[in-house]
Amino acid sequence: MLNMKQSKTERFFSEPEQERIRQAVKSAESQSAGEIATMVVAESDPYREATLAGSLFVSSAAALASAVLLQHLSVWSYLPLLVVFTLPSWLLFRFFPRIRLPFAGKGRISEAVRQRAVRAFYEKGLYRTSHETGVLIFISLLERKVWILGDRGINERIAPAAWSSMARDLARGMAEGRCCDALCDTVARVGRELERHFPRLPDDRNELSDQVLT
Repeated sequence: MLNMKQSKTERFFSEPEQERIRQAVKSAESQSAGEIATMVVAESDPYREATLAGSLFVSSAAALASAVLLQHLSVWSYLPLLVVFTLPSWLLFRFFPRIRLPFAGKGRISEAVRQRAVRAFYEKGLYRTSHETGVLIFISLLERKVWILGDRGINERIAPAAWSSMARDLARGMAEGRCCDALCDTVARVGRELERHFPRLPDDRNELSDQVLT
């Protein structure tokens, strides 16, 4: 399953699109001391509790409907039917992760994406830049959500809320099917914001990969 998810993220952008994004990152970084990383993940969380809740709801509804249709509306007919429908319902939620989301809730989803983005920030070493000027543009495909966060040096001058409108615009672009264009535009906007506060230094060097991370 992990390989399938990784394959999905690796194929999300075509090779020409990945090169466009790489060049956008390179261009944006050339004007500032900031380090920009882009990352795509298949999902931020497996939402196991949503899988359980959803499968129980579907199996219960299916068992009740079947009992009514069979005109055997009693606990002795309902319980066997519930057992019959439990596994198919669980498999449905297991292999079609998007239907888990209504059972997870908006707050749970937003927090899961935020936590996954923070974890990625450290896993990919953005906290290790010499001037603490790393910025992560994080995309979670299942939830269709974007999170942009900066390192401590950036947050001292640029409030994290400044990235919110960029994240919303990128998410909107993805929803409209303009994923690559929207991401390149966002990278450029992040670069301009970094240029205002962190002009390029004489000894500046590229500390992070310009490739789309997965």
